[in-house]
Amino acid sequence: MELHKMNGHSSINDGFDNLAEQEEFLPQKTGVKKEMHFTDFEGKTSFGMSIFNLSNAIMGSGILGLAFAMSNTGVILFIILLVCIAILSAYSIHLLLKSAGFVGIRAYEQLGNRAFGPPGKILAACVITIHNIGAMSSYLFIVKSELPLVIQAFLGKHENTGEWFLNGNYLIIIVSIAIILPLALMKQLGYLGYTSGFSLSCMVFFLISVIYKKFNTPCPLEIHNATPIAEIHTSFNETGDFCEAKLFTVNSQTVYTIPILAFAFVCHPEVLPIYTELRHATKKRMQAVANVSILAMFVMYLLTALFGYLTFFGAVESELLHTYSRVDTLDVLILCVRLAVLIAVTLTVPVVLFPIRRALLQIFFPEKPFHWARHILIAFCLIFVVNLLVIFVPSIRDIFGLIGATSAPSLIFILPGIFYIRIVPVDQEPLLSRSKIQAACFAALGFIFMVMSLSFIINDWVSGESRSGGGH
Repeated sequence: MELHKMNGHSSINDGFDNLAEQEEFLPQKTGVKKEMHFTDFEGKTSFGMSIFNLSNAIMGSGILGLAFAMSNTGVILFIILLVCIAILSAYSIHLLLKSAGFVGIRAYEQLGNRAFGPPGKILAACVITIHNIGAMSSYLFIVKSELPLVIQAFLGKHENTGEWFLNGNYLIIIVSIAIILPLALMKQLGYLGYTSGFSLSCMVFFLISVIYKKFNTPCPLEIHNATPIAEIHTSFNETGDFCEAKLFTVNSQTVYTIPILAFAFVCHPEVLPIYTELRHATKKRMQAVANVSILAMFVMYLLTALFGYLTFFGAVESELLHTYSRVDTLDVLILCVRLAVLIAVTLTVPVVLFPIRRALLQIFFPEKPFHWARHILIAFCLIFVVNLLVIFVPSIRDIFGLIGATSAPSLIFILPGIFYIRIVPVDQEPLLSRSKIQAACFAALGFIFMVMSLSFIINDWVSGESRSGGGH
């Protein structure tokens, strides 16, 4: 419902859904003064910029691991899983937007508060914070590992000679202070649409390069240095099917494909803030933003995975760029791709930071008006904490797996489903209505997915098996 129906009650039942779809979420001035709300201001971000922002929130470092995921599922099974996750993600956003429309709220944490009171708000805020800190850490880990290699290549060095400007820890601090912090200090998320568009352009360049390299990389591969990839190459050659694409494959790594794909489509903490700043905001308009963004990322994910896999087949590594480096360490195009990916993930960090700051504000300062000192301090502290994680934790792959197995299903499946069931009034949709039954099944699916993912991760920890996978 709109803001003038804050309590979820309406005397008009007929045509309710039409009103929810057609009326503006924040109605224009009609001469009647209405009560102000913390999200009650006119959005100024265009439809196109909103798509850039949401697409950038969806796209993450997980795109580098999709070819590896396809190699462990086969082409057909991967496509089926990718389609399912994309459709479920769009349906999840539909539940979020419809819940927000009933109560006039466009903050994930406030939906939790409306559904379950303060515990619900704290739960939603904690899940968002944990998930996005993990995402920010994964982006900065790419900066830490890839930027020294790029600088080293530009200087013509064949190995890291230990200079401070080749130290990844120093570089992430410099990048955080010089680029990420200034962008994170902007007052509104909509202004980052320009950097989001540039970031997406970098990833499009990455995709074009992957397609180009498919037709310029011979198979069998010509390995230029002794690495585990050569062993994989040899084992496949012995069976004579190294250069053949698999349509269906099941192995020990297949179970991680769904968590990787689910984590790659998580954008739900950013949906409501972007909705808040959308110009002429309606549920139907924001759903269109979400659908276009998910479709665009679906195409990018599919093409990247397909052409990356068809380039290296069974030799593809968990991070696609590393595989190219194993083949040719002096490839100028791949060097440019590395630089483009670095720019893309760096510009994504501020977009991911906004929902964390909003969650913290909802927990600790729910009734306080905007204040620059608070705005700046939270951004600085978040970036400081993430830098510490990236610098002092030698390997957080298992931590990312744990975050992906808990926060991703919570944000995509569980919370939107249970919020919808609790928020939508019974007089509008009974508990046994088809919509609420679907929402309940959706939440149950997320819970099953969470239990299965955690079981696989714990099993790996206990058995001590090495695990490969991508982050968001």
